[in-house]
Amino acid sequence: MTEQTQTEQTRTETPVPAREAAEPKKSRKPLLRGIARWTAALLVCGGVGAGTALGITAVERTDVPGLATESDGRWAYPKLALPALPEGALRPFTDGNEGEIHHADLRKLLLPAPAGATVDPKLDGGWVGLDSPLALMKEEDRGELKEELADSALRHVAARGWTTPDGTTTRIHLLRFSSVAFSEDFKDEDFKNELTGEVIKESRLPDGVGSAEIDMEAQGADVPYVSVYAYQELPPYGPEQTRWAYVQAGDTLALITQTRKGGTLTVPFRQTVTLQAQLLG
Repeated sequence: MTEQTQTEQTRTETPVPAREAAEPKKSRKPLLRGIARWTAALLVCGGVGAGTALGITAVERTDVPGLATESDGRWAYPKLALPALPEGALRPFTDGNEGEIHHADLRKLLLPAPAGATVDPKLDGGWVGLDSPLALMKEEDRGELKEELADSALRHVAARGWTTPDGTTTRIHLLRFSSVAFSEDFKDEDFKNELTGEVIKESRLPDGVGSAEIDMEAQGADVPYVSVYAYQELPPYGPEQTRWAYVQAGDTLALITQTRKGGTLTVPFRQTVTLQAQLLG
């Protein structure tokens, strides 16, 4: 398993002073001294920039915080780090772990809530029962899905949910199966969506969703060995719009949903999906 997180650098540029009115010609020596000083300054700035870049690339990926930039709508997540493994255990996508098993505590692999969010007391990062993820699906599908989960060698379900000040409600459920085969089979057979082009018309849609389309940007989250399937509800929809994603990572399947009155926001959804995929990858 690779360990990956996110970082962001902000660069500020010092404005070049405006040219002053033309002055009488001066000797070449002061001019040469001025050029020398500017050259030295540029070399120092270049050295500082290179040092910063090298410092960032040298930092362990588990030590780089998931920073947020308010200007583009991203949320401020706390510093992310992969949880410790039991002695002798391997990460899921490393040599020697052919079953792609997550040996870390599943609850520790849940994405934490961003700054300013109100955590759902029922989804506070602990274990939950089958009814919790099933409540997100259409009522007519829940009975069959529950039977399928009961027969699919499901081991644990952990969940976290929160609401941010902008009114977005996020829920993340991690379902760990006894093997990657059971996890993939459940995703393919029970959560699959039938497409007409890139528009979803049928199959297992979240509760309240009539039709949806693929979110190509979120689905393109570049996390090795992890598959992301992301969607957004198409208008016309009711008072809320829903976006959701399935993240397939070895023996674990994540179900991520976001709802918001008036329409969900693109940037925080894609950010949330990507960070959760990184924690599982």
